[in-house]
Amino acid sequence: MNKRKDLLKKTLAAAVAAVIMIAPFALFGGRDLSADVDQPEIPVPALDDVHCASYCVYDKTANEIILSKEPDKKIYPASQTKIMTCMLALDYLDTDSYLVVSKNAMDNITSDSSVMGIRVGEKLEVSELLYGLMLPSGNDAANVLAEGVIDALLKDYPANGGKTGPDGVDASYFASFISYGSSGDNSDTSAETGDTSSTSETTSNVTNIRKLGAFAELMNLRAKNLGCSGTHFMNASGLHSDEHYTTSSDLTKIMAAAAERPDFKTLISSPSHVFKATNLHKDDAWSYVKSTDYLLFDPWMAAKTANGERSHLVAIIGGKTGTTSKAGKGVTLYTVNENGHEVMVSMCGVPADYYFYTTMYLASITAYGNLECWNKDPVTKILGTTGDYRTVNAPADEQPRYDPFRYPGDELVNYIEEEETPELTPTPTPTPVPEKKPVETEHPLVLFVKQNKLISGVAAALVFAIILCNVILIVRVAKLKNAGRKRKKVRKAPDSYIR
Repeated sequence: MNKRKDLLKKTLAAAVAAVIMIAPFALFGGRDLSADVDQPEIPVPALDDVHCASYCVYDKTANEIILSKEPDKKIYPASQTKIMTCMLALDYLDTDSYLVVSKNAMDNITSDSSVMGIRVGEKLEVSELLYGLMLPSGNDAANVLAEGVIDALLKDYPANGGKTGPDGVDASYFASFISYGSSGDNSDTSAETGDTSSTSETTSNVTNIRKLGAFAELMNLRAKNLGCSGTHFMNASGLHSDEHYTTSSDLTKIMAAAAERPDFKTLISSPSHVFKATNLHKDDAWSYVKSTDYLLFDPWMAAKTANGERSHLVAIIGGKTGTTSKAGKGVTLYTVNENGHEVMVSMCGVPADYYFYTTMYLASITAYGNLECWNKDPVTKILGTTGDYRTVNAPADEQPRYDPFRYPGDELVNYIEEEETPELTPTPTPTPVPEKKPVETEHPLVLFVKQNKLISGVAAALVFAIILCNVILIVRVAKLKNAGRKRKKVRKAPDSYIR
């Protein structure tokens, strides 16, 4: 009895092991398992469902507004202001030079400001400050850069020096912000910058320079030079002031001008940045920041309109966001169309109740704006999808197809399906219709197996396991019978054989 129990236990264990070994092949067909990272198709809202105060789509290549809603309405730009700050910093400062954080720069930010995280007396490269300005939207970086621009302007283009800067003025343009001969209000003096290279080196009798105010004046001059008629700036960062305003159409002009600088495109297209060590932050990677332009990470969302029509957008280079309680949320983008046109998109004043939908609203405006751009000039000059210019998790039809890094020698060819021109052939002569042969139908069991591969695989595995168990059981039983016959022979042997 014990041997039979042991036999049954071993047989059952063998059956279970067989099922465990075979089941994965039955369930998954022996394929390697992999996660599906494709994003589902997400339809963007129709333009009528976009809740914002104003938007404007400006075709820089054609120099025309192609889609808009209240483009000249007065809005508050919040941190979209920093597009202008960045442009001026690139025009007046060497990105490899260093600036020192002044007490005045830090005193002129509010407690609820977004910051880069720098300290008074810290010495940083201009390029690092620019990343701190555009990615985490640091108001501290904005003020340090603003002071640096004014210092550079007064040094390189002194009053009556016979040389003017990029905006056509020299230091005399800022006379109302400079005090001569007496100390006056020291709230914004060069002595407080912490930088030994102050403007006093070039203008010995200058005792006080209100640098942040002078920089705002320079911003307004640049805006005027760009044809921005509805813009007035009060600060470098976008802190709220009733006198600090612009329009969505003016923001697209400012973005279009900034986009002419390669360094600007590098900044806004960077999804993240790791800061280098400084005199006060001793280790590299003391801060890691990411872009707040979420559409930069998933440009495929703007690849189609609400009704599924291709927008012909091929790349989102990048953009700048801005948010305050008075301004709402806003974003200004730089995009590229399949026809090669550079398209600037600005959306302003998304109400607080709709903050969650900001990226979807922006995707909708971007999609419809790029489609309008394409319809005006439907000639393909840039090939591929949004994924070809940025690796993203996207639906299959928006995944990168062009990747020379992983596929050396890959070229941007055969992206456009050429329409085949049908050949003109004579009308064929009618031929007799052959007799129809009876359609061969498959056995119901075969059809069931083809249509239910998972169930069929599991069933096949179980049948195989049962057959294997039966074979093992038959072999075991046969061995037991042979052992029984041998024992019987031993019992029947004559006594003469027993010693």
